[in-house]
Amino acid sequence: MKVATYEAVVENGQIKFSEPVRLPERAKVYVVVTGVEEVPCFHVVSPRLAQPGRADDFAKEVMEESEDARL
Repeated sequence: MKVATYEAVVENGQIKFSEPVRLPERAKVYVVVTGVEEVPCFHVVSPRLAQPGRADDFAKEVMEESEDARL
């Protein structure tokens, strides 16, 4: 496997090379970050309906159970 090393920095979440680099489309690359402690990155969001207009499909009716049904 041939290996080429390029210097780059991260700006606004994007990797910016310090010199022009042309890589073939779909080239496999490995990113090595030096001098930085890894910070876990995760984003938790609330679930959303794929089709909010169909929210009525999820409406529930609460019914009290009668004494006879509990026995």
